[in-house]
Amino acid sequence: MAENYSDIGRILIIDDEVTAVENLAHVCRKEGYEVTTRTTGMGAIEALEKKCFDVVLTDLQMEKVDGMVVLRRAKELDPETAVVLITGFATLDSAVEAMKAGAFHYIAKPFRLGEVREVIRSALELVQLKRENRELKAQLTDGQNGPSIITQDAIMQRLLEMARQIAPTDTNVLITGESGTGKELMARFIHAHSGRSERSYQAVNCGALQEDLLANELFGHVKGAYTGATEARAGIIQAADGGTLFLDEIAEMSLGMQVKLLRVIQEREVQPLGSTKAIPVDIRLITATHRDLLDEVAAGRFRQDLYYRLDVVELHLPPLAERRDDIPLLAFYFLRKHAAHIGRPVDDIEPAAMATLLDYDYPGNIRELENIMERAVILTQEEKISKVNLPPALVEKSVHVVREEAGRLPTLEEREVDYIRYVLERSGQNRTQAAKVLGIDRVSLWRKLKKYGFDESHNP
Repeated sequence: MAENYSDIGRILIIDDEVTAVENLAHVCRKEGYEVTTRTTGMGAIEALEKKCFDVVLTDLQMEKVDGMVVLRRAKELDPETAVVLITGFATLDSAVEAMKAGAFHYIAKPFRLGEVREVIRSALELVQLKRENRELKAQLTDGQNGPSIITQDAIMQRLLEMARQIAPTDTNVLITGESGTGKELMARFIHAHSGRSERSYQAVNCGALQEDLLANELFGHVKGAYTGATEARAGIIQAADGGTLFLDEIAEMSLGMQVKLLRVIQEREVQPLGSTKAIPVDIRLITATHRDLLDEVAAGRFRQDLYYRLDVVELHLPPLAERRDDIPLLAFYFLRKHAAHIGRPVDDIEPAAMATLLDYDYPGNIRELENIMERAVILTQEEKISKVNLPPALVEKSVHVVREEAGRLPTLEEREVDYIRYVLERSGQNRTQAAKVLGIDRVSLWRKLKKYGFDESHNP
């Protein structure tokens, strides 16, 4: 059965009493759901085999094919489908049997319509969460054989497409962006998608070493090149021959070292310290910096000729605060990564905690988010991350929508409008994520947007 899910909940209602089916269908359609009805168990099974449903409401007592058969077939076809059994002959034994078979809920007749609405809403939330988690896991496992960049941000998607296009070439690439935005991960991504992927990838942080140590690290030395050089040692440039060399924080390199690097690029050869012989090298060069190199050139701290050699193609990675759609994806990714590493059964983030994560600006970018999630996994005693597991600095920045205007406190409706608008903005107008943060399903959010007069821009 092919998957074909939509944002609006798909409901299948089965009852051999036509009036009961029509009443339930009317209630569900008023809630904005897409409704399919059947009056026999066999008809329900045929519908399940042709189409995907989020929630199945079925009468338990029906001739030939009863509700238990429908339940078992629905779970066989799609284990994530929520099945609700409705019966006028409720017994403890039948309820236990239904739950063991995977029923989401068991409703006894006569029932209240409010109860049915609440059960359906809860069932849709669970189904949506299961499917979103499955899709997230698929994204997180995609690319396990190479570097995986977790994103659904439009700008990042365009950057990844550009990276894929330039990867097969040997053109030099300059990756810019704030610290912690994933510049080295992007370099590894380019290497993995290049024709050099089977060869060496070497990385050096130019800001982590003093000039003489950096020179030795990059160029290597011959025996006797300096006191203590008891044997020859190849440098990282030579080790990267045939592969990729990544120089992080290139703006921290001294002018003297810049001259030596320029020679490597121009002559495609490296001369170890203390040697008079140059060694040919074939490398793909990728550099990165959090500084503006043109400003560095203007200030005389960076050579203009080297800049133009490095900046053949520039990829600028946006800060995490500008790609908020990725915060939930990355948060769940880091949660699972550290939960597996530590051995904790943590697999979820409470809506209030997610709202707090979305409200933070992350001056340390992705690296800071990972540290936050690692800390939360260590501190939680539950199977999910709650707000109390987050650093106090984040919690203190949580949104406060209570405000006093014209000498009066706002009404509950005004507060709800403010908060919905705020969450939509913070989630990048992503309704799915906004609904999750608000603790409601997408259909309920759609109804609230309609009720409060939000236009397509989400501004009432």
